[in-house]
Amino acid sequence: MSEPLTFGVEEEFFVVDAAGHLSERGGEVVEDADEPDGELQKELTRAQAESATAICHSPDELLDQLKSLRAKLAGAAAKRGLRLLASGTAPLPESGPPGITPGARYQRMAEHFGATAHSGATCGCHVHVAIPDKEAGVRVINQVRRRLPALLALLANSPITDGADTGYSSWRYQQWTRWPSAGPPPRFSSLDHYESLIDGWLRAGAILDRGMVYWDVRLSDKQPTIEFRVTDVAAVPEDAALLAVLARGLVQTALNDEEALPELPNEVLRGHLWRASRDGAEGRIPHPVHGDLVPAPAVFDELFTHVSDALKAAGDHEFAEEGLARHRASGGGAQRQRDAFADGTNLCAVVDLLAVPPPS
Repeated sequence: MSEPLTFGVEEEFFVVDAAGHLSERGGEVVEDADEPDGELQKELTRAQAESATAICHSPDELLDQLKSLRAKLAGAAAKRGLRLLASGTAPLPESGPPGITPGARYQRMAEHFGATAHSGATCGCHVHVAIPDKEAGVRVINQVRRRLPALLALLANSPITDGADTGYSSWRYQQWTRWPSAGPPPRFSSLDHYESLIDGWLRAGAILDRGMVYWDVRLSDKQPTIEFRVTDVAAVPEDAALLAVLARGLVQTALNDEEALPELPNEVLRGHLWRASRDGAEGRIPHPVHGDLVPAPAVFDELFTHVSDALKAAGDHEFAEEGLARHRASGGGAQRQRDAFADGTNLCAVVDLLAVPPPS
């Protein structure tokens, strides 16, 4: 490998008022934010804002941009008496769903998909990794799909929703997969197979455009990348950078050598993802090779070993090793939310935990 694959990260956030309730001023926050290194964008609902890093080459560069983008959005929110929350779902009970962001595409989605669009506001973290071409990307998807539950568990960060513990570490994943095109991709026989499924969705009206292909890992329709979409927004930017480094390692490993592993049926993979969304980083999740339940940290260690050569070649090995150690010591985002929730009454502490601090 001559040069490490480039990568970038998109993060979605909730914009809330001082008490932590969803605000409909997310678009204003995006418009008011200082000019970033990457991009700031409006999202499906008025209560959300999105950031996207520029193309990055190293984890340190990526982490710096993630911190800067969060700070710019949090600063713009603070000027309006609002806060930016890094959580996969909104923690407080709301009197009604947030409004849909103005715009022809979002309005069309809301009309076509009804309550799925209106009541399904969730915030994820998407990692883009460069690929040589789409044919190679399809082969990579086939290789990395069995690793998706580990990534989901690692960043699980949405246990508290509507004022209660859902019993899931990533309730966002349960909500998100209500979209007809969401969930794990099947194993593809070719790029034509990949495209034929998208064509079928378009013909059925299950998606309105190619931007609504919501597989947990997919080919980007606008960039020469493969895009991992399975995880909640990270509790802290360090977790997002760790995810990106591991995702880059997975892509490079898949490009270097195809795994000689038995096929994992999509029905079984869905079960693995359900378990990962329930247990998160602190529970037991299926092992990606034999499928038996093991402690999640053991699966993270297996993932690290699996991509170790690619991490070393890219100069990412120490960053990933330290990131996993930090994650294990501090606990995943879901556990930190539950610790703040305490006896099930301390929602203010959950909001305070999730709020991205504005620049001082």
